[in-house]
Amino acid sequence: MEFDDVIMGRRSIRGYKPDPVPRELIEEILTLAMRAPSSMNTQPWNFTVLTGEPLDRIRQGNTERNLAGIPHSREFRTGHAFGGIHRDRQVGVAKQLFGAMGIARDDAPARQDWVLRGFRQFDAPVCVIITYDRELADSDDTAFDCGAVTTALVNAAWSRGLGCVINSQGIMQSPVVREHAGIAEDQVIMKAVALGWPEDSFPANAVVSERKSVAEAARFVGF
Repeated sequence: MEFDDVIMGRRSIRGYKPDPVPRELIEEILTLAMRAPSSMNTQPWNFTVLTGEPLDRIRQGNTERNLAGIPHSREFRTGHAFGGIHRDRQVGVAKQLFGAMGIARDDAPARQDWVLRGFRQFDAPVCVIITYDRELADSDDTAFDCGAVTTALVNAAWSRGLGCVINSQGIMQSPVVREHAGIAEDQVIMKAVALGWPEDSFPANAVVSERKSVAEAARFVGF
């Protein structure tokens, strides 16, 4: 695929075919992703790639703890709730997704099922857990670098016909993730990426989130 086609065509995928993804293809994607910029070449990122029974155990544990009302234990800070235009954008994409899926505002069971789908990593055949070295946790550059490599990962996957959705639901219950993924204590769990072959008939996969314009986002000085 041409670079522009990857960037402009990529979208978050929330419905997947059950077909497995070859390990060799995932390694190829990670090789591309790790060419992302890194502050002073620290390369703080690490990846735990899960499929099969270990991933199923994480799905089950996430779902059970969520339904039991156990508080989230996300390790990467969440900050305060969004407000203003940021909240508007959050609500806007949620409306797009619920509209595509035919989930009414007052349909509590369907809305809960959608939430649980996130905790199940959207039933994708593969989940990539992004972690970073704990010794670098007090550096904002570390989070910046991990964001860069994750962006490169989802774009590389799209260029190979695979879909992804970056999410936090899959790592909200960090004890479950640590136990079944075998993540060492010297790693901070940051994000999860659901990965697999897109199911074209899944309605939410057609949703393209809106982006603000260059005029809104950029200031040009000295031009």
